[in-house]
Parts: sequence; structure tokens; C-alpha cells
Amino acid sequence: MSRPERPKQMLALTAEETMLQLTARRTPAGERFAAPVIVANALHADMVEEQLGAVEARAQALVLEPMGRNTAPAIALAALAVGGGSDPLLVMPSDHVIADIDAFHAAIDAALPAVEDGWLVTFGIAPDAPETGYGYIKVGEAIGPGVHRVDRFVEKPQREAAEAMLASGDHAWNGGIFLFRADVYLGALASFAPDMLAAAQAAMDRAVREGTRILPDATEFAKSPSDSIDYAVMEKAPRVAVVPVSMGWSDVGSWDALHAISDCDAHGNACRGDVVAIDTADCLVRAAAGKRVALVGVSDLIVVVDGDDVLILPRGRSQDVKRIIEAMKK
Repeated sequence: MSRPERPKQMLALTAEETMLQLTARRTPAGERFAAPVIVANALHADMVEEQLGAVEARAQALVLEPMGRNTAPAIALAALAVGGGSDPLLVMPSDHVIADIDAFHAAIDAALPAVEDGWLVTFGIAPDAPETGYGYIKVGEAIGPGVHRVDRFVEKPQREAAEAMLASGDHAWNGGIFLFRADVYLGALASFAPDMLAAAQAAMDRAVREGTRILPDATEFAKSPSDSIDYAVMEKAPRVAVVPVSMGWSDVGSWDALHAISDCDAHGNACRGDVVAIDTADCLVRAAAGKRVALVGVSDLIVVVDGDDVLILPRGRSQDVKRIIEAMKK
């Protein structure tokens, strides 16, 4: 269902609202939060504005990347868009689920004193399984209430290593949500990725502005190295902290992950659309508008009908969708 022209962020997967809309509503503009800065693909500008308008959210700036250069340059564009000052920036991917908003806001409160003191803060997700698809953070000594120094970042581990980290009780998942001052982040880039900062700055200096839309210069931005914030900054900077938090987080990275966080019927089925299920258990079924899906006497299946495409696979193998995509490209 996630396509280049309509990626996962723009889909209503977990609620009636899209994942972008849910992310915007997670930090409503007002006394506490400023209006959001959205960094997005230029192809999605109209869609972003339409979806935000539908939930009465308005971006203070919509920064439209001429090409993708991973998360570190994207965040640099946002930091520059707000002036690069000492205001804290809360960086959120717009394709995640957070069920407990109060816990998330409490974690932000816990992080702010360290952020104001110049720390780069990440939020560590309390792990509940030895996941091998996530990076991990080793939680170090406390530097304040609920805030700890990051001992080290761990890449996506093998199963045995993941089980050991889960058992140790001192590791968290790296959820990719950050809080830091704009000037501190840009200063870290100056130290650890100066070419990236120079490219982002030049692209913004030559940007075209159309209302709230900012179009960085493509020639200048193309000079930026492509790298994640984890590699470019967080793993190198000396003052990096983590706030461990249990907030019902999921990156909804697969159909299995979606089933795990969905409201299911008494038989464990998570169905959306026109679905008839008889003697059926523990299935995830999604039917596009105008399509009907009927199941009889089956269990543990994922069935997705999107337009003229039909996907059927056993639960537990939804990561194999990548193999399907590769086969279709050929």
C-alpha cells in the first residue's frame, strides 16, 4: 500500500486519520508546542498541506527536499528553517504510533533540563521482545531525573545478542525520536559532518520561498553527504543522553506489527473494509473501498486488497513483502 506517490506516512493504517495527521496532533500547537516544521519530499507538498488542513494543523514551514539525503541533512534544514537558535527541536518521524501520549509528554518534560544544558537527547523505547530489526541503546549513568547518559548505540543485533540485551534490563530500543536545541545540533554537525552543514546552509541561503513552503536549492543540497542522524551525530557527540520511556510505541514496520497493535475481534481478527470472516482466527484483513474479502476456515493469514493488487501471506512472514517488491521490479 505504501508507494512512492503515497508513502506510509500518508496512509490511515492504525486509525481513521493518517499517520502524518496523528503525528501532528501528538504535539498540538499552542502554549506548549509551536506549529510544526515539516520536512518532506517535494512531490508530496500538496498532500501534506491537505492532510494537515483536515485536522486543523498548519505548518510554520514546509521544507521540501529536492532529493533524499537521509535524516541528518533533513533535520539540519529544519534547524536552519527555525533560525538555528537555542529553542528546543522535537524531531519525530511521521510514520510511528505512540499510544500513550501522556507518557510521551512526560518524557519530553524530563528531557528538557538536559536539552537546555546542551545535551542531545534521544528517547529509548522500553523493549518487550528481543527484536532484531531495531537498533538498541545501552542506558548509562543518570544525569538527572529520568535522564541517562548513552553508553553506546548498538546496531540491529543478532537474535542471541538481542535476547541478552533484553535480559540485562539496561538497554532500550532506538526509536528515532530526538530532542535538542537547534544551535547545539548545528554545532555538532559543524564538528562531525561539516560538509553536510555547509551544503544544508548553502541550500537554505539560496532557497525559494512561497508562503510557508521552502524549496532548498537542489544543486547545493545535492552536495550533502547522505547519512542518518545516528551515524553523523549521535554516535560521535560527547553529550548524548537517553530518556527511557514506555509509551506504546511502534514503527508499524510490517503487517505483523500492525496486527499486533490493532483492535481485534473476539477471534483475534483485525479487519478493515468490507470483510466477511467465518470460522476464521488471528488474521489481519484489509479490503480497499469497493472490494469485498471473504474468508472461511483459515487462521494466521494476512490478506490485503489494494486496488487491483492482492497480497496473501502467513502471519510471521510479513518481512518477506520486500521479496515480493523485488520480484515485481524484475
